[in-house]
Amino acid sequence: MLTVSGLKRLHLSVSFDLQDGECVALQGPSGVGKTLLLRSIADLDPNEGTVKLDGVLREAIPAPAWRRRVTYLAAEPGWWSDAVQEHFAAWEEALPLVMRLGLPVDCGPWSIQRLSTGERLRLGLARALMLRSRVLLLDEPTSALDPAAASAVEALIAERISDGTSVLWSTHDRAQARRVGSRIFAMRSDGGIEESWP
Repeated sequence: MLTVSGLKRLHLSVSFDLQDGECVALQGPSGVGKTLLLRSIADLDPNEGTVKLDGVLREAIPAPAWRRRVTYLAAEPGWWSDAVQEHFAAWEEALPLVMRLGLPVDCGPWSIQRLSTGERLRLGLARALMLRSRVLLLDEPTSALDPAAASAVEALIAERISDGTSVLWSTHDRAQARRVGSRIFAMRSDGGIEESWP
């Protein structure tokens, strides 16, 4: 279980628990702080408060190990090499995920420059899923995708949830929030959250 208590970053101030195998959808207008919240939980930005995984304080776990267990997928994933496959520790192992997300088997040598925004987003998701994290923090993972690709992403994440992965999923799509989330957090302009059920 992920426990967030008194997490503060700029105007944010939130507390909640995320159970194993639970998906909570995060809603709210642009600029309200959804990305800030996800990045703060992943410890990518300075923040105050207490974050625990299975009762273990985030500070007790080296940052790289924490981010492998509590993985943040940015709305625009980062790339540091030219070829797609160079961003994966084990490209051959990643291929089944890549293909399920609708990308061709021969996309490994492709240059990152030739990818569409949607292709980058799906490859970033495949890269994150390869870590087999305990918690996934997803920042608009289907925002640039067509309905078929978005459906493939939802199905893949649903499988991980059924295997016990916890997910905090930021989305502007209310219908998607109701589909994927067992609970919905609506972020307020004052930096707090209101919980509702789909």
